[in-house]
Amino acid sequence: MRIVLQRVRRAQLSVVDDTDTETDTDDVTTDDTNNATDANNATDTHKQMNTPASDMSDPSGDGDSRRIGTGLLLLVGVQDSDGDAEVEWMAHKIAHMRIFEDAAGKMNRSVLEEHGSVLSVSQFTLYADTRKGNRPSFTKAGRPEHADTIWNAFNAELRAYGIPVAEGVFGAHMLVGLENDGPVTIILDSDNRPTG
Repeated sequence: MRIVLQRVRRAQLSVVDDTDTETDTDDVTTDDTNNATDANNATDTHKQMNTPASDMSDPSGDGDSRRIGTGLLLLVGVQDSDGDAEVEWMAHKIAHMRIFEDAAGKMNRSVLEEHGSVLSVSQFTLYADTRKGNRPSFTKAGRPEHADTIWNAFNAELRAYGIPVAEGVFGAHMLVGLENDGPVTIILDSDNRPTG
């Protein structure tokens, strides 16, 4: 598992389109015939995503939003080799990581001690391979069925610690707004966890 963790004062997610966009994890090559289409799609996506992070109203206007206050925004990537061990390690690490400030201004408090919440968003693009060409390959990302199962198990494991967890929608096009606190942004990868 690979997670980008952001300490937030507040965060929100709105669903724009719940069609399954995360299923396209096949190797993508740089085919010139697709460049014009890709450029148009990138422009459209940029327009949709160009909502100020400080504007925490529902950007979709349809009321389909998920909000948290103080806590953590988690972008969660899953690979096919991930299982129970990775889920348990990641959830324990995130629940107990001391990244919130105490009365002295030192990062000594966990999200548990802060009574914070989590907004968890499945994010297959964390496994992008950008070594060749200009279009990322996503072959290292987990198969959608497996990734969805592992992501849900991870969210359930966080809830078992007593942490309120709001979720994005697997495979959906979403708009995410946040007020990054610090800012504090940390990258976690279960492949780097201690062994033995």
